[in-house]
Amino acid sequence: MLDAHHHLWKYNASQYPWIEEDSVLAQDYLLSELSENTTAAGVTGTVAVQARQTLEESDWLIELANQCDLIQGVVGWVPLADADVAGHLDRLAQFRKFKAVRHVVQDEPDDNFILGTEFNRGITKLKDYGLVYDILIFQRHLPQTIKFVDQHPDQSFVIDHIAKPVIHNGRIEDEWRNGMTALAERDNVRAVKISGMVTEVTNNQIDEATLRNYFAESLEIFGPERLCFGTDWPVCLLRIDSYVNWANSVRSYVADLTVDEQNAILHKNCEKAYRL
Repeated sequence: MLDAHHHLWKYNASQYPWIEEDSVLAQDYLLSELSENTTAAGVTGTVAVQARQTLEESDWLIELANQCDLIQGVVGWVPLADADVAGHLDRLAQFRKFKAVRHVVQDEPDDNFILGTEFNRGITKLKDYGLVYDILIFQRHLPQTIKFVDQHPDQSFVIDHIAKPVIHNGRIEDEWRNGMTALAERDNVRAVKISGMVTEVTNNQIDEATLRNYFAESLEIFGPERLCFGTDWPVCLLRIDSYVNWANSVRSYVADLTVDEQNAILHKNCEKAYRL
């Protein structure tokens, strides 16, 4: 298994203002913790994803990846709206494990941020470096995201956390299903991460059948050739008790598929999307 999405951090309240100080996340999650959890789960490779919107974050993740064979790729951050974004990309793209860029669009106060002129100018630069763009949005941003993807037909995109649906136990949102169906028609959407679902459940208790149904819908929409296993560890610990728990859940979701389809979802699609 290859974990297409996890984070690392040395906790500092000022550096991670989105983490509540009494949260299970308010502690260090570094290479030793990653190694312990992946070993227990039978995960043999990972992609580390930015958790701070700073260039220092990208440099730090690259440094950690260079120390650790387990980390096969890095999704970093660059100031895409900066007029000098190409200078930052020139420097970062020299590192073999720097594979993609992400911006936390979900936290932008303007729901149309993803369509902004300066931001999109930066996006146009990524293909020159062979870099993927990871799309982090909420379900409500799907209409804007479809327009965004269409503006960049030659750019490769990966959808994080199945576009963070509003998950109510016992049903699937039509807004999410319709938006994802439209995105699946775009060939430049290379992969969708089966990750981050547990933290989007609105109910006090998580209904496993509902999560399984979201997986089944994602599979129906995108097919086994575009889904990727990911954990969103350690953020997933807000709703489940362990890394292993989610890895085993995804194993159960794919258990009835063919061996080739299982291998595609559990590692090959991630390898292909990020050119690992």
